[in-house]
Amino acid sequence: MAHQFRNVDADGINIRVAVEGDGPLVLFVHGFPESWYSWRHQMKALSAAGFTAAAMDVRGYGGSDKPEPVEAYDMQSIASDVAAVARALQPDGPAVVVGHDWGAPIAWNSALLHPDQFKAVAGLSVPYMPQGEIVQLDAAREFFRGRDLFFYQLYFQEEGVAEAELEADPAATIRRFYYAISGDAPDGTWPTDKKFNDTLLHRLPEPDMPLPWLDEDDVEYYASQFRESGFRGPLNRYRNSHRDNAYLRASGDQVIHQPSLFIGGTKDLVLKMAPFDMVETMKRYLSDLRGAYMLDGCGHWTQQECPDEVNALLIDWLARL
Repeated sequence: MAHQFRNVDADGINIRVAVEGDGPLVLFVHGFPESWYSWRHQMKALSAAGFTAAAMDVRGYGGSDKPEPVEAYDMQSIASDVAAVARALQPDGPAVVVGHDWGAPIAWNSALLHPDQFKAVAGLSVPYMPQGEIVQLDAAREFFRGRDLFFYQLYFQEEGVAEAELEADPAATIRRFYYAISGDAPDGTWPTDKKFNDTLLHRLPEPDMPLPWLDEDDVEYYASQFRESGFRGPLNRYRNSHRDNAYLRASGDQVIHQPSLFIGGTKDLVLKMAPFDMVETMKRYLSDLRGAYMLDGCGHWTQQECPDEVNALLIDWLARL
């Protein structure tokens, strides 16, 4: 059965959702710069296993609405979108939410903020990290600016700058960015010595296509979505650090109590971004963690690079809920 698109009204914001299968709802949330399409392998496997697999375009992406204001992309708003989609697709009970990259913090916090809507939560690539007194972006600014080193999240802060670079050729943006932080790229493909004022794509090579997990048709689908949507909404997610910190710190103890699962890759650079073991630290804040798996040789694009392993882990976890 192929997917069908549905449109969900999330408090006045239209969210496009790809839906496949029939059964209990598993809702997938993508990251940056992605699309519902990044879950294509999971949708097929989970629908075959007896679930309704639904993958949304996060607001700002693809077929979903793209509000203009930066603050429209704060965690409170996007988590509300996720809850609204779950409610619309499965009105008679809570769903499971699964996120990757930026979608992982969105999924973690959707479970935290809407516990009645989500009975379990899984995150890929990005472990759950509660907010602290210091906003992570401020700590990064002090560290990287002081050393005249590039950090992509700081580069994304000034409205219009990264948009212009990434929108100039969306297909090249996807190819170069995806490859540089994948498990296929040799160590050092993502440079760690770029200067503070360099750009995102500076020194990222053009890969030899196709990659084992990404072909030109895949790239063209992603590129078509970004030609339509632009990059402003996606980048606005990075411009809400202070707003998110204040809101989430005020929301309670920030411990997630639902059954949870984490899947990462041994070559995922995200897990090397902090000066501590993010996966070990995460375990303190997930009171019912059912597994934390590291896929050998897998880079950042977890569910696309290692679809069979991810599908097996997800289906096994779901069967035990």
